Amino acid sequence: MIWVHPAKIESQGSRRSSTCTREKHFTAGDIVRDIIIGVSDGLTVPFALAAGLSGANATSSIVLTAGIAEVAAGAISMGLGGYLAAKSEADHYTRELKREQEEIVTVPDTEAAEVAEILAQYGIEEHEYAPVVNALRKKPQAWLDFMMKFELGLEKPDPRRALQSALTIAIAYILGGLVPLIPYMFIPRASDAVLASVVVTLVALLIFGYAKGYFTGNKPLMSALQTAFIGAVASAAAFGMAKAVHP
Repeated sequence: MIWVHPAKIESQGSRRSSTCTREKHFTAGDIVRDIIIGVSDGLTVPFALAAGLSGANATSSIVLTAGIAEVAAGAISMGLGGYLAAKSEADHYTRELKREQEEIVTVPDTEAAEVAEILAQYGIEEHEYAPVVNALRKKPQAWLDFMMKFELGLEKPDPRRALQSALTIAIAYILGGLVPLIPYMFIPRASDAVLASVVVTLVALLIFGYAKGYFTGNKPLMSALQTAFIGAVASAAAFGMAKAVHP
């Protein structure tokens, strides 16, 4: 019989336990969402604008000037929208936090009953959740965190979230918006540049759609085709309307 020191067994067990319980979670969801918002609009809106102006027989220089102006304005607008959305989310969290703090102090029995009701929804019996309720009543901060998360479904926002969201969306919009304009930088005739812009942008939409599907858990190929289809429809509509108005 081989004797192994208990400390070694415990050490091996701890390492095995830490290895088995270490999980990988995707934690950049907000950033990815902002990138998707910025790039998707950045690819489609300037693309449709450039196609529309090309359909109106504008020169490449005019298309490029209008396109860059739109990208700048769109980046500012989208970034500001992202900032205000994140700021509103943070303000909402703060208001609800103060309300829950007051209720825990003024109507603790009611709040405790709400904790019991929440736990009961998970199939936990009264004799099982009663100690949990009592323990939370002794820890106001933990009680408050529990109510914010499980009653209201709110997570504490990052104080830097608003500025980060604004910058991420704006930069993503600029990067996406420049793609359909690249051909107009090198091809003088807009009628020729628009064809190159269509090819470049559709390829970019396919790549972006595939990446979007991959990171969001959807079918990447289906996401790529849907994204490219939406961009193609938008540009075709803009081109057709421009041709109709300015034959």
